[in-house]
Amino acid sequence: QLEDGHSGRLERTEDLWLKVRKDHAPRLARLSLESRSLQDVLLHGKPKLGRELGRGQYGVVYLCDTWGGHFPCALKSVVPPDEKHWNDLALEFHYMRSLQSHERLVHLHGSVIDYGYGGGSSIAVLLIMERLHRDLYTGLKAGLELEPRLQIALDVVEGIRYLHSQGLVHRDIKLKNVLLDKKNRAKITDLGFCKPEAMMSGSIVGTPIHMAPELFTGKYDNSVDVYAFGILFWYLCSGHVKLPEAFERCASKDHLWNNVRRG
Repeated sequence: QLEDGHSGRLERTEDLWLKVRKDHAPRLARLSLESRSLQDVLLHGKPKLGRELGRGQYGVVYLCDTWGGHFPCALKSVVPPDEKHWNDLALEFHYMRSLQSHERLVHLHGSVIDYGYGGGSSIAVLLIMERLHRDLYTGLKAGLELEPRLQIALDVVEGIRYLHSQGLVHRDIKLKNVLLDKKNRAKITDLGFCKPEAMMSGSIVGTPIHMAPELFTGKYDNSVDVYAFGILFWYLCSGHVKLPEAFERCASKDHLWNNVRRG
């Protein structure tokens, strides 16, 4: 009975700690983002946006010739539409800063909050990162040879393994979130969906064809990154970006989701 009681108290304490962490981590990350951005803009000024490099679901990436002694840079500009997106962006900033040292993750140089973005109509967060040559999707379309493709696979595994060793799950491993330098060495980018494994709430996020079926049950762990890497490795082995046949046959988005659920 004593053992059961002690075990129960430990579980309740752990649940309480996770709740506190889940509630307060985004707030602390946002405070860090705001204070660091003020420091960066005072030291280095606002970065100058160059040509557009690409667009994602939540942001636009621009070329930035030089900023803070770093060049060339890439600048990710995001206008958070609500509190949840502010928190997600703050956490992405936090994870990128805390994981700076690993060579298989894209490095963050700094951040600036632009209160006059779009002529003063919006507030944008600008994340200034190292600029790489191209993403893996573009590389495969250009016809990468087998040897660099296998090296890229090893690089991505190394990056995922490091994230997992830090207790983090990426949750959106895909071709466009793997960037290549001029020697075709790979780095993982876009930590917008990244979460500590202990804090994952069962939310369904990611890119459909890379999503593990267990995501739909709400009970999953870092193995979802392993599944996503398996799809990415299929592309690397095939050497092209054509959809796997099982997905290409899908007549609608609902059909695609059902195929993902079935694995």
